[in-house]
Amino acid sequence: MIDGLMKSTIDPLWEAMATPLVKARLTPNQVTFIGLVLIILVSLAYLWHQSAALYGLTLALAFVFDALDGAVARRRNMSTKAGGYFDAMVDRYQELVVLATLAHLHDVWPLALACFSGSVITSYAKARTAIEMPISNTNWPDVFERMERIIYLCVLMLAAGLLGTGLIAWGLALFAVLTHATALQRARRATQMLRAQDAADEEITAP
Repeated sequence: MIDGLMKSTIDPLWEAMATPLVKARLTPNQVTFIGLVLIILVSLAYLWHQSAALYGLTLALAFVFDALDGAVARRRNMSTKAGGYFDAMVDRYQELVVLATLAHLHDVWPLALACFSGSVITSYAKARTAIEMPISNTNWPDVFERMERIIYLCVLMLAAGLLGTGLIAWGLALFAVLTHATALQRARRATQMLRAQDAADEEITAP
């Protein structure tokens, strides 16, 4: 929802922050891949130091870096469909890494599965609609999109560092509820859009 409703405000900020990467001549795909590597490294580090607050902080920094790939693409005029697909795939793996890390260290595998499945179904709800009809990739202002999920996880870990790691299980339970609620929200919108498209197609083919 943040990215959808505030895109015109957020994008210039990302583009300004991407200046060093543009000067370094990094490609958008390179930035995307480095972002994935950073997520893996800070997650492995969490398994070692086990400081929830430090994990939350390093996750935030890693996710900020990862968010700059689109800005680099715009600044360098290198936006491609293949790049967008690569970014979307890497985004799913990043969430998987973080949730698997929390599941392993805090033994919350069922909650992590519920969280990840909600995230994937949320993404699939839009992707499957695009197979049936042309859609806008940005005009889906849903409650708990990827930007909200990232912020939530970082804040959750920072809070767990202050209040205790017992908060993580409760936080993931709410995360799961919000992701599946968003998936259903998207499914409802997609159904309305597809029914409207079906009605329009029937009018065109009617004798």
